[in-house]
Amino acid sequence: MRVAGVSIPREKRLLVALTYIYGVGPTTAQKIVESAGIPLEKRVSELTEAEEDRVRNIVEKQNTTEGDLRRQIQANIKRLKDIKCYRGVRHIRHLPVNGQRTKTNSRTVRGNKRNIATSGRKPSAQKT
Repeated sequence: MRVAGVSIPREKRLLVALTYIYGVGPTTAQKIVESAGIPLEKRVSELTEAEEDRVRNIVEKQNTTEGDLRRQIQANIKRLKDIKCYRGVRHIRHLPVNGQRTKTNSRTVRGNKRNIATSGRKPSAQKT
């Protein structure tokens, strides 16, 4: 079954399978399943064509997902960078945005640069 351009796994419960779509988490998936009138424990492979269409329509019409959501997030970040607000500057410098410490524990944003540092000991002089 394809929903919002994503193939969701057939062997999983519909509630879990919907979370494979970017922008749909557990809470949103539960709301989608309940509004479609499908039992929570039903698996994707057990859905009828009508149920699949109901789920597909709810996801695509009522929620921003996948490419549209990614574009929207990137546009928001670009706006922050353009107006040079504090959060935008943190994005520009590839530093944590939400107030985390930077002396340690900012490897996710800054990348793994721990292998660059060498020991303080100078190499011994070479013989000629």
